[in-house]
Amino acid sequence: MSQQKTSKYSAFPPVKLVDRQWPNRVIEQAPMWMSTDLRDGNQALFEPMNADKKMQMFKTLCQIGFKQIEIAFPSASETEFGFVRRLIEEQHIPDDVTIEVLTQAREHLIRRTFESLKGAKQAIVHVYNATCPTFREFVFGMSKAEVVTMAVDAVKLIKTLAAEMPETKITLEYSPELFTATELDFAKEVCDAVTAAWGATPDNKVILNLPTTVEIATPNIYADQIEWMHRNLERRDSVLISLHPHNDRGTAVAAAEMGLMAGADRVEGCLFGNGERTGNVDLVTLALNMHTQGVDPQLDFSDINAVARTFEHCTQLPIHPRHPYVGDLVFTAFSGSHQDAIKKGFAAQKADEQWAVPYLPIDPADVGRSYDSVIRVNSQSGKGGIAYLMETEHGVVMPRRLQVEFSGVVQRHTDAHGGEVSADDIWTLFAKTYIDTTQPVRYREHHLYEHGSAQGIRLQVDIDGTPHILTGEGNGPINAAVHALQSAGISLQVRSYEERSMVPIGEDGNALACAFMEVAGRDGGDRYGVGMDGNIVTASLKALISAINRIGSGQAGCTLEQAACAARPLDYA
Repeated sequence: MSQQKTSKYSAFPPVKLVDRQWPNRVIEQAPMWMSTDLRDGNQALFEPMNADKKMQMFKTLCQIGFKQIEIAFPSASETEFGFVRRLIEEQHIPDDVTIEVLTQAREHLIRRTFESLKGAKQAIVHVYNATCPTFREFVFGMSKAEVVTMAVDAVKLIKTLAAEMPETKITLEYSPELFTATELDFAKEVCDAVTAAWGATPDNKVILNLPTTVEIATPNIYADQIEWMHRNLERRDSVLISLHPHNDRGTAVAAAEMGLMAGADRVEGCLFGNGERTGNVDLVTLALNMHTQGVDPQLDFSDINAVARTFEHCTQLPIHPRHPYVGDLVFTAFSGSHQDAIKKGFAAQKADEQWAVPYLPIDPADVGRSYDSVIRVNSQSGKGGIAYLMETEHGVVMPRRLQVEFSGVVQRHTDAHGGEVSADDIWTLFAKTYIDTTQPVRYREHHLYEHGSAQGIRLQVDIDGTPHILTGEGNGPINAAVHALQSAGISLQVRSYEERSMVPIGEDGNALACAFMEVAGRDGGDRYGVGMDGNIVTASLKALISAINRIGSGQAGCTLEQAACAARPLDYA
């Protein structure tokens, strides 16, 4: 950088807190959690979630255990407004979950927000206005007194509208936007005026959300600001201090942890940290950090793969393979010395003792991950070389998680046989592992039919050489086939599905459809199935059958004996 410039944001003097207490504290219990995946996280996507994806995400958040979920900015668009109405009218909100909606401190927006909440059992109305000097001077042209008046007038209107909806328990949340760039004495003045206007009491608390709207300083400065507010706010026993850290400096998780030590009660963020600019605080990382310290986060990430796949599907954002706790490679060591230490740690680890395996901060089983990728011997170049040969020599472009899984197959082969593995050897291993037609369950043919709005399937398979017919219905061919197989006692859950054309190899240039199906096993290890055919539906069904053979071979949930007993034989005579 040829020229250094100091941001005006960082021009404020340090917090005068000579007797700060937070450095001597530790986090001993989980905070109140509030997910803003459906609002802050959603508005930052290339393509915002549609109503169905928002519904899927909402249900996932409820299953994880979030009791407060910011679902929309209902005055922003008909789409946002309609989603709030759908949740309420179709009764999708669990009794122990409180929805939250965001609005600016403007009368017409507040009124529209309350229209969206009619019929809700309980809701948090989150109102905000900017308080820092740059916004007061350059954006709004307002004095401090005018900023306070704007906030108080908004709160009074919310109080009036809440009284007109006695069937709905309304909780007020107020955010002095750009809190970290606001003079502390003025932030306190605005917040105290808000709690006074609301009439906050210990039984009717106000949530004061103190965001790092833009992260402008080191996380210890944020902790100082939070502790100062914690110690100086009026009506502290009638206030919940909430943190909303952003990640502009890459320290949102640290800021949240220090803010909790400084006296905060609540944290807002997104599952994997998406949000405006560099994102909000990553709630999965924050929660599992607590887990590593023996603190129950009160959120259920015991099946982290399912959460990750749902997130990727709904947001169309990839999770980095080295993302803490969640990435596909975080429990995989490619260094030989790391692998040796991990193996020795596993050998010494006793089930009833504190977790102490080198290089693994948590037991992968705690988040539903298997040990396969941890203990296998591999290298990054090995995985990359296998993927390269499969694509260039055979036209198969494998998903990343399949690359990791298949590289373990190749590694076991090289450990057993030694020597160089050619591209043809790799293809032979791939075909034997994923598309071998001599497996116990074999695809024969299928017939699709329509049944109202549902897709039906008549699926013919051989199980241990005996023909069977299975029928099922679903929202598409794959879903119908899964239901058909479940009716036969074959229990499986599809984690992810991808379809690609194989790169044309050879003179004729003909490409096959290649389908990849990732299926969950009850042992916590997901397995892939692969299908290839000129027809994409047939390729998909072959991939499903491939996955059944792999999870039915003792590696995961169901057994082929169950399938053979439950399926109805097909008489070809």
